[in-house]
Amino acid sequence: MTEALRVAIRGWCAWAPDRSTRAAWRAWAGAPAMPDDAPPPALPMMLRRRTSPIGQKLIAAALACGDAAHTARYVLASGHGELARTVGIIDSLRQGELPSPAEFSLSVHHGLAGLLSIHTGNRRGHTALAAGPDSFGFGLLEAAASVAETPSEPVLLLYADAPMPDEYAPFRTEADEVLPLVVALALGPADGEGEGLALRCAPATGGPPAASTALDFMRFLLSGAPRASSHGGRLDWVWHRAD
Repeated sequence: MTEALRVAIRGWCAWAPDRSTRAAWRAWAGAPAMPDDAPPPALPMMLRRRTSPIGQKLIAAALACGDAAHTARYVLASGHGELARTVGIIDSLRQGELPSPAEFSLSVHHGLAGLLSIHTGNRRGHTALAAGPDSFGFGLLEAAASVAETPSEPVLLLYADAPMPDEYAPFRTEADEVLPLVVALALGPADGEGEGLALRCAPATGGPPAASTALDFMRFLLSGAPRASSHGGRLDWVWHRAD
């Protein structure tokens, strides 16, 4: 098992079809309601026009994390990315039509992070990654490693996935059944403000991966449990409250 990385969660926002507020997420995790249980902010019309439904939820979740959207480095993690856009582009080419430049620019894996950075004027830069069922786990690992490397620079982890399009239905797995899902986490050094957590990982012990490591983490974060883990495709992810 790796040495623990320690970070602090300074803010969070998440969205699922049946959990659109912090109050709903806390109720799902069995945690008491808190005064900050307001819904994410509405997006400006220009952003709504340019983004897909899952993109709208991700950007709204990022903006709900407050200053982090404007000042933090972004880590974007997604297993499928904007795959529906890519399928649409392929269909256009198959029919002999030129794809929309806007659709193409937002179909690349880091497109949403770029759009968010333009909207917020954030020039910190960003990292985008995809790792199948381990996408959230590796995203959180990258975000925590970034905080450890540069404690003075906060990090905003952005995770979003939607089910694979109908054209890829034969390749859907159990993980697609819990999608769509969005999670945004504002991270900073563990010796600062926020709730301190320690993160570890180890080679996967075998067997099918958990339906959603992101959901496993959110239940741990909100429930107040001292320790939790999630079985991934390549690694097992272990989290506990920092001492």
